[in-house]
Amino acid sequence: MKNTAYLGEKSNLSFWQIWNMCFGFFGIQFGWSLQMGNMSAIYEFLGASPEEIPGLWLAAPMTGLIVQPIVGYFSDRTWHPKLGRRRPFFLIGAILSSALLFVMPNSSTVWMAAGVLWVLDSSINVTMEPFRAFVADNLNEKQRSFGFAMQSMFIGLASFIAGYLPQVLVNWFGVSREKLNGTIPQNILMSFYIGAAVFFIAVMYTIVKSKEYPPSENIATNDAEHKEGIIKEIVDSIKNMPIQMKRLALVNFITWPGLFLMWFYYSTGVASQLFHGDPVTNSDVFTMGLEHANTTSAILNLVTFGFSFTLPFWVSKLGKKYTHALCLFIGSIGLISVYYVQAPNYLYISMGLVGIAWASILSMPYSMLAGFIPEQKMGIYMGIFNFFIVLPEILASIFFGKIMSNFLHNDRLMAVQIGGFLLLTASIICAIIIKEENKS
Repeated sequence: MKNTAYLGEKSNLSFWQIWNMCFGFFGIQFGWSLQMGNMSAIYEFLGASPEEIPGLWLAAPMTGLIVQPIVGYFSDRTWHPKLGRRRPFFLIGAILSSALLFVMPNSSTVWMAAGVLWVLDSSINVTMEPFRAFVADNLNEKQRSFGFAMQSMFIGLASFIAGYLPQVLVNWFGVSREKLNGTIPQNILMSFYIGAAVFFIAVMYTIVKSKEYPPSENIATNDAEHKEGIIKEIVDSIKNMPIQMKRLALVNFITWPGLFLMWFYYSTGVASQLFHGDPVTNSDVFTMGLEHANTTSAILNLVTFGFSFTLPFWVSKLGKKYTHALCLFIGSIGLISVYYVQAPNYLYISMGLVGIAWASILSMPYSMLAGFIPEQKMGIYMGIFNFFIVLPEILASIFFGKIMSNFLHNDRLMAVQIGGFLLLTASIICAIIIKEENKS
């Protein structure tokens, strides 16, 4: 394998240089939040039942499982004289994702929406995966926690705005909640159009305003070398994962199903169980419930935005692993409490607690991981690390529909509570098994 080590030591970057590097994540998360916050509702608007929802989400994790390590592998070996290593992938992913965000809300059937989600998630992964490696590439160990925290800040801000957007379009601009052609409400449709534009502009800003370290030698390889090496290197990299990566993988493997259950069922659970709406027979009330759920989710992301600024402080006081464990514990309280809420406005508190966990989930595992993997394999290992996000989602997508229908009787908020107990378990495991002081 070609040597891709960078020349010399990495110097400290200024605040605005790190800002420029991370700003693209604002656009990525804006589009991703619209997808995560509205896909279950889109499926139900198109006629899907609650027990069908997990299976319809299966496209997203299957895509990540395949695309992320492949994109990581190729981005490790790419060097364009103008765009560098990671930015060519930012550009391709931004163009495709923006186009598909226009297509998604115009889906006319459940299976069309599921197919578009598959391609959309592939495109978002082409952009998102190299962004993690991009921060680790360009920042030294001292600044990585700050860099990943800034990514979390942009993620929180983008998610906050995206969560409020459908309601803002109704209340401020008079966009209707009525279904367009009997399928998707007009305010959700317009939100996706705006998200497409934001996605493209933000990613282009990072492409134009940021630079990358050149490799020590030309890392371009021919297509035959790529074809011969990619499977072997992915397999070898999995076999030889650093012990710290294995520990963090277990924590992620338990953390992320809790988040998926929230994304699967929180919005529709609030709309149907607290607002007593129905996507078919009482769609106006159901849409109002979705808007309230998205508003509380926006508060979740506003807390993420604000709390991300404090993460370097907590790391300096508690260390990375105890900071992460404590944040997961706080988030578990938030998700568990959702089931017991009687008045919808109390959900702002519940989701605010989850926002603290979300800020840490988006940054601390990657910050803990970055110092333990080789620089020249940063992309592929970041892609492999995401296996432990998508694999539990695949399991949830395959099996949780049966649990919903056979054991939970389609109680969506009970599913969210189960997600809270998973976060609690991950918090305990993180505190016990992560060893910050040992890079073996």
